[in-house]
Amino acid sequence: MTLASRALAQLATWPDLRQAVPSCGVGEAVTSVQGEIAHFHSDRDVDLRLTDRAVRRFAKDFKDAGAIRVVPGSQWVTLRLDAASDVDLLLTLVSVALQAHQAWPDPADRPVFGCNDQRGAGFVTAVLSAF
Repeated sequence: MTLASRALAQLATWPDLRQAVPSCGVGEAVTSVQGEIAHFHSDRDVDLRLTDRAVRRFAKDFKDAGAIRVVPGSQWVTLRLDAASDVDLLLTLVSVALQAHQAWPDPADRPVFGCNDQRGAGFVTAVLSAF
């Protein structure tokens, strides 16, 4: 079982989440009543949708974490699952995402742009100058 499949199996048991087809059409997704939360694009890469406020709040932590990529202007962060601890980090951040979408929802008129996988960028070190 890959790290991504293990994480997806764990998230599928959470009462606030359900598995779905991602809007980008690649891989698997989990959604909540607030919309898509995560896209599992490969055995290693997962895009996670946070609010802008949550990304700004954790920007320094994301910069220090080699497993996380932030794309400026994106509501999605990408996690690279290389170790079991990365799965733990993903599960924690999914919890943060669920709470952030409830506490600080993005404006209703703001469209959710495609996940980072659709942006065609490889997994690179975070660039946080926009934050």
